[in-house]
Amino acid sequence: METAALIVVLVIALALFFDFTNGFHDTANAMATPIATGALKPKVAVLLAACLNLVGAFLSTEVSKTISHGIINEDAISSSEMLPIIFAGLIGAITWNMLTWLLGLPSSSSHALFGGLIGATIVGTMSLSSINFGEVLGKVVLPAVIAPFTAGVIAFAATRLAYLLTRRYDSKPDGRDGFRWGQIFTSSLVALAHGTNDAQKTMGVITLTLIVAGWQSSSQEDPYTWVVFACAFAIALGTYVGGWRIIRTLGKGLTDVKPAQGFSAETATASTILASSAFGFALSTTQVASGSVIGSGLGRRGSTVRWRTVGRIAIGWLLTLPAAGAVGAVAALIVTWLGGWGVFIDAVLAVIIIVGLFLRSRRDEVNASNAMSEVADSGLAVKVKRNPPPTRRQRRIAREEARLRAEEEARVKAEAKAAAKAKAKADAKAAGERSKADAAAKSAARPSKGGDKK
Repeated sequence: METAALIVVLVIALALFFDFTNGFHDTANAMATPIATGALKPKVAVLLAACLNLVGAFLSTEVSKTISHGIINEDAISSSEMLPIIFAGLIGAITWNMLTWLLGLPSSSSHALFGGLIGATIVGTMSLSSINFGEVLGKVVLPAVIAPFTAGVIAFAATRLAYLLTRRYDSKPDGRDGFRWGQIFTSSLVALAHGTNDAQKTMGVITLTLIVAGWQSSSQEDPYTWVVFACAFAIALGTYVGGWRIIRTLGKGLTDVKPAQGFSAETATASTILASSAFGFALSTTQVASGSVIGSGLGRRGSTVRWRTVGRIAIGWLLTLPAAGAVGAVAALIVTWLGGWGVFIDAVLAVIIIVGLFLRSRRDEVNASNAMSEVADSGLAVKVKRNPPPTRRQRRIAREEARLRAEEEARVKAEAKAAAKAKAKADAKAAGERSKADAAAKSAARPSKGGDKK
């Protein structure tokens, strides 16, 4: 009994640490754009995101129910097997989160959690039937495919609309810098949505642990109040610490993006995440935010999406589930072989990995002061040309102006030619008249022959 209680405490502690890593891993989703455009100062941005993450964690528990009563058939697994499995799954998720954070790769914390739990469960039970693949497909895999596309379409339409409404043709200011103020609101909404969706995943893990251990009734789907508070504060603290490496990666791709694009992308991200949270879809906020950025890039004329970089990020997304699952499976295998000692060894290995990756990150520390100064090439998701090509309407206006100028020039040339011709004719007539006058004068001056004889 004491051993089981110790494992429960270890699982809860590890789950809260995963929640902490989720916070600093996904800060960039909400705040990279407003930091890059200058709408918010870096430290102000992460503080605002942390407060809104905290508030968002209390708004809904639908995603928590998906985790605690969804992907794993916990009824078919004994508590002695299930607790070490959850522990091993969390190790897989945390390891992948820390590694991708060190590399500055915007991967999905959600998929890392799902992958770790699925890998550990399959190895720990030696059975595929312990996973509810229908639930995984319907509420994890399909949203991962559909949500980024949906957010991209919304961002594309919002960007087009934003530029259409603010376009001017009279050479007066278009007022688009005002979107920076709008970004404060939209980025706050994304941070609120992140707390609503991601904090609940850890709530679900802890609730599942308590149910398996017999500390909570399986008929009670909602997490305990203390679980909600603990997870809310953990993710808020992680967000305040700031995942500056990932902010740096996404920030470089967003520094040249105009405020109107950032406003549209954040609006699309927030609306997609909040709608998904209401339906209990445990989607990845990272993927949604990236899809929104791509959509806003396609929506602005003169903006070019760097598909090679998008492909590299997509490969990272594809590796998240199997990579975290593999680590979770290895951790579960150690527990299966060594029992209670396996849990202890897993805990020691987890501490070594976490401390090792953290110490490695100190060699080239990234913080609020240098996050935007030197940026990895992997963050160049969207590049905006300094001199974008004209729109169709602008080209049509230019052609009309060119036609009018050509007609004016032709008219001026025709008038000049006619004037020159008239002048030449007048000069010729005047010359003819002068010639006649000269001839008449000469004739009058010549003496007549009759007069000479007389």
